[in-house]
Amino acid sequence: MRMSGKRDFGSFHVSNVQELLSLTEEEYTPPPLPFVTPTFEQYQSDPLVFGKPTRDKHFLLQESCTFINHGAFGATLKEGLDVAQKWRSYIERQPVRFYDREYMSFLVHVIRRLAKFVGCSPLDIVLTDNASTGINCVLKSLELRPGDIIYTLSTTYGAVKKLVHHVCKEKEATVQEELVEMPLTSSRQIIDLVKTTLTTGCKLAVFDHIPSNFPIIFPVKELIEICHARGVPVLIDGAHALGSLPIDLTDLDADYYVSNAHKWFCGPKGCAFLHVKRQHQTHVRPLVVSHGFGGGFTSEFSWTGLKDYAGYLAMHTVLDFWLAVGPDKIRAYMYDLARKAATLLTDKWKSRLAAPLESFGSMMLVQLPPELYRDCNCVDYSKAETIQNALFDRFSIEVPIKALQGHLYVRISAHIHNSLQDYEHLANAVIELLSEDLLNAKKNKVANH
Repeated sequence: MRMSGKRDFGSFHVSNVQELLSLTEEEYTPPPLPFVTPTFEQYQSDPLVFGKPTRDKHFLLQESCTFINHGAFGATLKEGLDVAQKWRSYIERQPVRFYDREYMSFLVHVIRRLAKFVGCSPLDIVLTDNASTGINCVLKSLELRPGDIIYTLSTTYGAVKKLVHHVCKEKEATVQEELVEMPLTSSRQIIDLVKTTLTTGCKLAVFDHIPSNFPIIFPVKELIEICHARGVPVLIDGAHALGSLPIDLTDLDADYYVSNAHKWFCGPKGCAFLHVKRQHQTHVRPLVVSHGFGGGFTSEFSWTGLKDYAGYLAMHTVLDFWLAVGPDKIRAYMYDLARKAATLLTDKWKSRLAAPLESFGSMMLVQLPPELYRDCNCVDYSKAETIQNALFDRFSIEVPIKALQGHLYVRISAHIHNSLQDYEHLANAVIELLSEDLLNAKKNKVANH
């Protein structure tokens, strides 16, 4: 489709990305894909059986590993990987044709479909390589002055904390970090904490939708409303949200929102999105300035130099999978399995969750049996690492152990490739380590060395 107006870099058949994104559904004609892709239409009449059948059919996960750490780097759909490779092969048949004549129109189609899935205008969303890139774009675009405050919580992701401190140090601004105490009795604690400690005039507030180390579903809509009532813009780090939660960005009304497509959405690695409200788009810039600069918000992010864009374009297939299987069905299975797994573990270990069961979604934070570390003078990362490595090396269980506020927790993930047997294996493995008095045995071994 040829459009009038300014032409974006290389896009001889697409005069302007912004114009294509602004078209209504009735006006827009998507470009035909250059090869056949899976549609998953069979699942509309013959529902997919979750658990091991899904793992065998749609994932490449190693059979011998009990993989209950989907929250780390996700696990990509086989079909998503296959289609990404098809794009790479297609591009290499005639690279100039693709990058100069076709890429922009294909990208616009992906953006339009993703925007519909997450409830926003396609003019307000761009693709990035990962959530960290999107957050960097926002924070490094802020016009901070000495004394300005960026507000965070103790649950903020570690890499984001480092970035916030780095940006503030450069501009002589201040980081205000408030402690979220564990265990949590209700999300009201978080709302009250922010109400009590957030001051008018903060330059930005940063919250996780689902914190990595403390994976409860944060009451972000209420937090955004509190911040906006005090004139404070909000950045939501939704790295774990896409796929794990239903997202309606227009209703949520955050100033900035990022999420990964490779985690719970099971897309190929190297694809995420950044959503920016219209009034902020003139000052948010990509980290790399290239040919799209000056062409509008989406144009500036659409071409940041030559790279592998196959992960972006394979999002069609991932979206097709979710829409065919049913987002509500997928999330219902994940949530139900996570709750059954958490109940199983707390019953077997005589332990507790870090927050009420209903606070969690597809991940749970379960306290390990306190007896496992009762004689440890300091419960720290090294103790967590010892247990995590033992679970992996001896039992082939991939799961993270967290040392938080004097206790050890396991963060379990539940996706459609998991089944309850995965968590039974974890429960029994920890009981075996407990019987061996693992941490104290290691301490005595070091002392006697």
